[in-house]
Amino acid sequence: MRCIIGLGNPGKKYELTRHNVGFMAIDEIASGLNIELSNHKFKCNYGIGVHEGHKVMLVKPQTFMNLSGEGVRPLLDYYNIDLEKVLVLYDDLDLPLGRLRLRKKGTGGGHNGMKSLNQHLKTENYKRIRIGIDRPSGGMPVVKYVLSKFSSEEQPRLEKVVERTGEASISFISEPFEEVMTKFNGDVDG
Repeated sequence: MRCIIGLGNPGKKYELTRHNVGFMAIDEIASGLNIELSNHKFKCNYGIGVHEGHKVMLVKPQTFMNLSGEGVRPLLDYYNIDLEKVLVLYDDLDLPLGRLRLRKKGTGGGHNGMKSLNQHLKTENYKRIRIGIDRPSGGMPVVKYVLSKFSSEEQPRLEKVVERTGEASISFISEPFEEVMTKFNGDVDG
């Protein structure tokens, strides 16, 4: 079974914030594949479905971002999911809004959700899609920025990048990741 995990913070307060683009992408995929995230186990909401003959699980950890690994590790263990079949979606300050970077592995960088996953999974060797959200301007503190909502001017670009992340994630279910990387790495505009 493939497993696609979107990182974010639970609750209405954080729903449309920059730090929650991973959750937004999971919602996009769930809608496209008609999978309900109606199961709850190990501090995660998740749903299981089938795409082109491949079983897939979509996951939204319900811990706060910096504790993401706490629920993910036991869920993967419970369903006996190999890390080779895991894809993690998360926000990245170092990429401009609208850019995707697909990688087979990597450090957590400054991202606390990824640091938590690396700590609990005891490896950095799992696939990921970094979703660009830009850096704050005008001296805004990073914490305040990632917990802020996208502006109305940013909405069209946000919608495009969430849709593109969904397409890349669905491709991951049935295609070799090298091909997915070639097809989807880069800017949503080309």
